[in-house]
Amino acid sequence: MKAARAQDATFSSDVQVVNLFATVRNKNHEILRDLTKGDFQVLENGRPQNIRYFTRESDLPLTIGLMVDTSMSQVKVLDAERGASLRFLDQVLRENKDYVFIMQFDLAVQTRQPLTGSRRELDQALAFVDTPTRNQLRGQYGGGTLLFDSIVEASTDTMKKQQGRKALIVLSDGGENGSDATLADAIEAAQRAETLIYTILFSDGSYGANPGIMQRLAKETGGGYFEVSKKLTIDQVFALIQEDLRNQYSIGFVSDRPAPVSEFRKIQLTLKKPGLVVQSRDRYWAGPPEEPSSK
Repeated sequence: MKAARAQDATFSSDVQVVNLFATVRNKNHEILRDLTKGDFQVLENGRPQNIRYFTRESDLPLTIGLMVDTSMSQVKVLDAERGASLRFLDQVLRENKDYVFIMQFDLAVQTRQPLTGSRRELDQALAFVDTPTRNQLRGQYGGGTLLFDSIVEASTDTMKKQQGRKALIVLSDGGENGSDATLADAIEAAQRAETLIYTILFSDGSYGANPGIMQRLAKETGGGYFEVSKKLTIDQVFALIQEDLRNQYSIGFVSDRPAPVSEFRKIQLTLKKPGLVVQSRDRYWAGPPEEPSSK
């Protein structure tokens, strides 16, 4: 009955509009800002879909989660991360229009600053983002870098409740140790919350980095992966992320096949012009809204 109602009533609340945010670059890695709806094609599970909504978004409010790895492998780069994060927030945050929360993860997951539009509150919270104390390390049993758990918590508890453009920015060496969640769980949680993940691999070389984890988190959610190096500083990485977030296309469609059951569906967003690269998520959660968790 639900599927039938969705077909019969165009403006029924049962109709699910699938929204995609996409960034497009040319061969020189330059962002393109002048494309039209006719330049894009959308496939859902291999079937062409009609693009109903199309805008170029540079002013839409942003919701950002700043996720900082504070495990001991990050102790030598944490000051640089804090400083660059402060400068990024100073540049990107439009007070009381954009909203940011700060979460740190090591042997535990901790929200240092809940969602806020206040630059002052964010600046104050960043000062307390730090590695575990000796007493905390002494009392540690198992665990160590709860990367996957932090993404699931941020996506489920915060991002899922927000509308519009949403992104998690993860600063880490990609180390993971002790999460209950898996990499697949983390990716799925972000996809269900329609949240992009931008990963920044930052390591001093003392510990083994894991770029594979960071690359998958970014690619499968439609975000971007960056590696801090002598050629690409962390401030330059943040500048690239800011450019991404301020130059996105918003594309919306209604599936030609309403979902009788909840399921993930594959999306392919492509461009008719050759030589262009589009960055967007590759699947979405179809079906009726999920019931609130009992947890």
